[in-house]
Amino acid sequence: MAHFAFGLGVGTKSAKGEWLEVYYNLPLLNANDALVNAVAAKIGYQGGNAAIEISAAQLNSLEAAFLSVDAQEQADIVKVLEGTSQPLVVTILETDAAPTSTAEVYLKLALLSHRLVKPHGLDLSGMFGLLPNVAWTSEGAIAVDELARRQLTARAQGRTISVNSVDKFPKMTDYVVPAGVRIGDASRIRLGAHVGEGTTVMHEGFINFNAGTLGVSMVEGRISAGVIVGNGSDLGGGCSTMGTLSGGGNIIISVGEGCLLGANAGLGIPLGDRCTIESGLYITAGAKVTVLDDQNQEVQTVKAAELAGKSDLLFRRNSQNGRIEVKTNKSAVELNAELHKHN
Repeated sequence: MAHFAFGLGVGTKSAKGEWLEVYYNLPLLNANDALVNAVAAKIGYQGGNAAIEISAAQLNSLEAAFLSVDAQEQADIVKVLEGTSQPLVVTILETDAAPTSTAEVYLKLALLSHRLVKPHGLDLSGMFGLLPNVAWTSEGAIAVDELARRQLTARAQGRTISVNSVDKFPKMTDYVVPAGVRIGDASRIRLGAHVGEGTTVMHEGFINFNAGTLGVSMVEGRISAGVIVGNGSDLGGGCSTMGTLSGGGNIIISVGEGCLLGANAGLGIPLGDRCTIESGLYITAGAKVTVLDDQNQEVQTVKAAELAGKSDLLFRRNSQNGRIEVKTNKSAVELNAELHKHN
């Protein structure tokens, strides 16, 4: 038996004592019961899903608990945290239920970015109401209503606090840098993104939370919330994928394996494998698409939604009459192996 997830976190609170963020260095998926039971006796955990704040004074007993079940990596984290004055929390999730605290949300986002869970593999219901807007600064997370005073205090001491963003989500790389990736601009990857090994995200690429790549991909466009990109697919410069949050939609947009979205293209339906959308063409679910045979003769006209999930399709716009056309894509996309082999 195992509990769904476990994490020992260190984070930041506001002056009001409210959690702003939590950093989990080594979150665990399917934590075994022996580990959870050993920790439970030290922190008063009685089952269910809980985020339990602990003091630095409890770290010694927590280290002993980890060592008693051979959880050496967790014990090593405790050693680093000894003597800290930062807020500490142990978050234990018995099941994957909707989160009820900021600490629980951060643990689930960490599971995604540590590649322990794929996008859409977690219950994130109600998470927005549990994530405060935070000023992410050169001095860490600061409550928005405390920012002006902190800036004034810093100036009085001859320092300047740089504000990188004001958002519910921090950048992923402040919490984890997955192995085997290249990221041109780290501020464009939110915590909760899943960046597959071998993926390159160029400077204009963007990956939202609960979204990302499953393998080797080149990302120069936008992967919106909830969108999954399969191995070997290439998202060209400025292209866009329609997220599940757009317009309150609930269709999961995905890109199969070996696909190409051309520069400034757009996607509003799920794609199968080995599909291509030509540059500048936005495919929405309701768009009328003319289906062509292998002789480029018109077969029928359908809504793009009827082609969702089908493989080996080439979408293009007829430059003479402006209509959207689709035909079988006979040339698979192959990413430049030389570009990715040094990730």
